[in-house]
Amino acid sequence: MTDTIETLQARMEAAAAALDFEEAKRCRDQINLMRGGASADEARQADTSGLTRQQPGAMGLGTSQQRMTPPPGWKKPAKPDPMTKGRNHRPSRGAKDQD
Repeated sequence: MTDTIETLQARMEAAAAALDFEEAKRCRDQINLMRGGASADEARQADTSGLTRQQPGAMGLGTSQQRMTPPPGWKKPAKPDPMTKGRNHRPSRGAKDQD
């Protein structure tokens, strides 16, 4: 049985009218997958139970970028020693002229 977007749309509307919102959600997710290029069989077999819709504006007004989290076990690098800041390992020009 191959489902088309139109038949899934009808099933989704019938399920919503019957207050079966879980079935309506499954149909909606299959429609979205098929519109994204998946075949009917791939859309039917896809597990969309863990998918959640992204909240708009999570990082600021009008943006939908997600917050970056460091990988597990990552530690911030050590800060440089303030006593060695700006110190050059080469001798200064004045030191060459004095020889």
